[in-house]
Amino acid sequence: MRLLLKFNLIFLVVFVAGVLGAGKVSYDLLQSNAKQEVLNHARLTMEKAVAVRTYTNDQIRPLLETQMKYTFLPQTVPAYSATEVLATLAKSFPDYTYKEATLNPTNPRDRAVDWEADIVNRFRTQADQKEFVGERESGTGRALYVARPLRITNAACLACHSTVEAAPRTLIDKYGSANGFGWQLNEVIGAQVVSVPMSVPLARADQVFKVFMTSLIGIFVAIGIVLNLMLYLLVIRPVTALSKLANRVSLGELDAPAFATHGRDEIGTLAQSFARMRHSLDHAIKMLDA
Repeated sequence: MRLLLKFNLIFLVVFVAGVLGAGKVSYDLLQSNAKQEVLNHARLTMEKAVAVRTYTNDQIRPLLETQMKYTFLPQTVPAYSATEVLATLAKSFPDYTYKEATLNPTNPRDRAVDWEADIVNRFRTQADQKEFVGERESGTGRALYVARPLRITNAACLACHSTVEAAPRTLIDKYGSANGFGWQLNEVIGAQVVSVPMSVPLARADQVFKVFMTSLIGIFVAIGIVLNLMLYLLVIRPVTALSKLANRVSLGELDAPAFATHGRDEIGTLAQSFARMRHSLDHAIKMLDA
């Protein structure tokens, strides 16, 4: 097997191992960063909802207490305000969803579907869990969701949700008496769920991965070409010429030309050693002829 072929086989093994290793590390890193980006968007949306709830409870509700005696205004309910604000946001970003999924809601639109009910029950059985992150298939593709428990920590909430008899008449007139009652203090009654699409960040990560791998392969190929040229010019060509000259001398061609080299590298040292050996051989043959 020729030296250049051996070199290229070794280089090919290193090339494949390097590309596979770099590809695995870069792909995992890009996918992880994309998911972290989606998670950050989801948590930011969640904090927006929390801010709207706080604003409604602290500033809007007190202003409308007098009117609430005559008609129920859902705008005073923090859950309603957060849902409405983020529903408006969803008109521009339809893949971003927010829901206060509740097992026994006053407003039917807040009723938890099966997968949301599973999350609520998870919070009910694991009281110390403050957040749950997961992935699911949505109508627009893969989506990441962040969920936080809705726990009754304020006894004032029970004024509307403990029993039908204790609830304001205006609330019953608007929503009826079938749902949204029987809540208990410190009970998890639902979950805030924010869902964010993963398709765009993951597609961007895939595109970056393809560009990176194409660049890496191109660099390896360029390095391989340069190394092959260097190996041929600096090693293989002078060694081949020296080998042919040594073969001629070994066959008795004493008039073969000298090997010209001016280098001080290993090839130059080999050529000098060959020249000394040839000179010794010429001297020995002349002594035998004499």
